[in-house]
Amino acid sequence: MLDMGKLQPFVLDMLPFLGVCLGVFLLLGLSHWLLLARHPDMGNEKRFPRQLILLGATLAGLLLILLVMPIDQGTRGQVIGLLGLLISGLLAFSSTNVLGNLMSGLLLRMTKPFRLGDFIRVGEHFGRVSERGLFDTEIQTENRELVALPNTYLISNPVTTIRSSGTIVSTELSLGFDVHHAQIEPLLLQAASASGLQDAFVHVLEIGNFAVTYRIAGFLEDPKHLLTARSDLCRQVLDALHGQDIEILSPTYMVQRPLEATARVIPPPVCAATADKTAAETTEAPEELLFDKAEQAEKLSAERKALRASIEEMQANLKAAAADARAQIKAGIEEAQAQLQALEQARPDEEEQSAGLY
Repeated sequence: MLDMGKLQPFVLDMLPFLGVCLGVFLLLGLSHWLLLARHPDMGNEKRFPRQLILLGATLAGLLLILLVMPIDQGTRGQVIGLLGLLISGLLAFSSTNVLGNLMSGLLLRMTKPFRLGDFIRVGEHFGRVSERGLFDTEIQTENRELVALPNTYLISNPVTTIRSSGTIVSTELSLGFDVHHAQIEPLLLQAASASGLQDAFVHVLEIGNFAVTYRIAGFLEDPKHLLTARSDLCRQVLDALHGQDIEILSPTYMVQRPLEATARVIPPPVCAATADKTAAETTEAPEELLFDKAEQAEKLSAERKALRASIEEMQANLKAAAADARAQIKAGIEEAQAQLQALEQARPDEEEQSAGLY
């Protein structure tokens, strides 16, 4: 028969341990439901930081269970040491690239050298940022290709970011010594103005053995149409110089194909109707097709910010509103919150990801 006198102290010792175990399991279950289970359509990028939070809570709960376990201090210390050794071993045997990319991703979120939708250049890669993950950053190139760059690559190489407030668009060309720069510069400025650039300027970059190298540049307010702006500038430079019977040609051209002294290497003039038709057919900017994913990411991010600002404004107005107007304001807040939730499910918000990690 069981000795109730000996069993009672054992049960009393186990009660706090069982209570802590039950509390830890309940809290972990509630945390899992709040962070993950109630958002089944959540994207992987938004799910990952919540999984990290849940992992940290699980480790903290396990440590708490070990601390209240009814065992002697020596055994408890050995169990905690074994747990620490196990975690250290997992980190040591994990891929250094994974940990390096993770730490680089956290650093990029702290320094914020670029945002979704920005044009960046890293090494030989150029494109618009379409996704920012914890392990890699995805850019969409000029050929509509998606390139995933490891975050360690972005940290270890200089990143050139084209500012969303505007950028400089330029092109270079070589002209012979027989054309005076005072004649060239006004034509180049005229071409820059015709292409839609502002505050244009001309630089003489080099006086070579056979030609003079010029650079025409101007300010572009909307960098989303960067590729089209570069093409328009080159087109206008051709029209401006050829319209004044100026060759865009260095004298070394004669070495490759001898020409008559009076021959001009200029295409024949095009009638105005044909030029207008060609311009009309190419007015649609190709950037919307080339960078569709990056454009969508930037647009969703802007819509989320606008909705958050609208919700904050309506919440501030709700406090000072009259009783008969509160119902309408509350309905507006609920509608805006529903729209915001739909946008967050469509694509993770990197600012909210950062807030969840720090």
